[in-house]
Amino acid sequence: MISTLSALVRRTRQHHAIEHAALQLLAQRVPNRRMVGLSDPLGFTVFGALTEAQVQAAVSDAMLRLQAGEASLAIHPHCGTNLATSGLLVALATSVARLGGKREPFSQFARTMLFAMPALVASEPLGIYLQRYTTLAQIGDRWMVGVRSQKLGPLTITRVVLE
Repeated sequence: MISTLSALVRRTRQHHAIEHAALQLLAQRVPNRRMVGLSDPLGFTVFGALTEAQVQAAVSDAMLRLQAGEASLAIHPHCGTNLATSGLLVALATSVARLGGKREPFSQFARTMLFAMPALVASEPLGIYLQRYTTLAQIGDRWMVGVRSQKLGPLTITRVVLE
């Protein structure tokens, strides 16, 4: 059971690294295009107006570059890990800020800002650091099985299946 769970977590971390690398390459190749990725043990899904060919080429190139040692591609500045870290730290800071002090609205607001701003500033480097645990750039045992796009109204969803 533990080895199965460990294998699923490892695969998801690898797929997360490939997703990040592919999204960074896509951002260079298709500038100003909004896109979001979501990884899982079977691969990842890209939400954005992209073609199958664009995604497939980016994933292929991303995998080659990760295998060649460009581990920095596995770290993405707009990862959900960063957003979750920001949300958690700011929520904790504002909760602590509300524990003491005066009860007047301005005083509470000022105290909340005093606690929240450093938490927000600290969250970016901490989120980048945490990505070292949510991604795994060693992907030598992964390969792309398929890429499929589907349109749902104005939204294009591209599924990347990895083995």
